[in-house]
Amino acid sequence: MYEPTIPFGEPELLRSSTYLQAVEEVAGGGAITGALSDLSPSLRADLQRFVHRPQGADVLEVLAACLRHAHSAAVQLDAGGFVLPLTVFPRERLYHCPVSPRDFLQQRFGLLKVLRVEGAVLRPPGDDEKQLIASPDSYHAIGPLLWELAMEGCRSELLPEIAGPACYRTAPGIPFESLHLRRGHHAALHRMHTHPVTLRELAELPAMDPDSAARLLNGLYLQSGLIISRTLPAALAAAKLGGSWLPSLRWRRG
Repeated sequence: MYEPTIPFGEPELLRSSTYLQAVEEVAGGGAITGALSDLSPSLRADLQRFVHRPQGADVLEVLAACLRHAHSAAVQLDAGGFVLPLTVFPRERLYHCPVSPRDFLQQRFGLLKVLRVEGAVLRPPGDDEKQLIASPDSYHAIGPLLWELAMEGCRSELLPEIAGPACYRTAPGIPFESLHLRRGHHAALHRMHTHPVTLRELAELPAMDPDSAARLLNGLYLQSGLIISRTLPAALAAAKLGGSWLPSLRWRRG
C-alpha cells in the first residue's frame, strides 16, 4: 500500500495514529466524547446518540447536527490516515479547511471518519476576534461540500431526521447552480417540484435506485431544500404497510 500524500505546498497534516495517541494521553481517551463539553447543550445531546455505536459517528450525521443547532464546531476527521480539522460555521454557511478541498478533501470522501468534535476556536470572516480569523482563501461555502459528501460519502441511507414513512418535495431557493447534479437528478427534482414523492417512488424513477434516492434526499435536506410531510395519504399508506416493502429497496431506518 502506498503512503497517502498531501498536495505540494499544503500544510503538513498530523498522522491519525499520532493524534489519537496524544488524545489518549492528554484527555484519557474518548474520540468524540472527549470534547463534547465544549459544545452547546443541545448539540451535545444530539451527538450523544452516536457515541456508543460500534461504527462511531457518521460524518454526515455530525455535520447535519451542527447545522440543525446552528453551532460552530471543529470536527477532526481521519482522511486517509491524516487528521483533517474541518471547522464549520452554520450561521455563515461556511467551513474552514487548511488544505485545498478540491485537491485533498474531495478525493477522500469515502474514507472520512470522525475522530473528535470540539467547540470551534477559529472564527468566521468579519468576526470581532480578528486574531482568530484564518486566511480568507481557507474558507469555503459549505453547501457544495455537504452535497458532495451526501453523494460520494460512506452513508447510503437516509439521515435519521428524515427517515420513516414520509413524502418529500423540494423547497424553493435551492442553489442548484453551485451543485454537481448526477444522472437522474434532473428528472427526480422536476418530479419533486410538482408532486410529493415517497422514498420508494423516488427510487423507482428512471436512472434512480434506493442508494441514489437516499443520497439525493440527504443532499437536499442539508441544503435546507426539503419539505417533509408525514400526513399526506402516500406517507400514511406507507406507514400502514409497516415498512413491508423496505427490504426490497435495501433501506433501513437511520
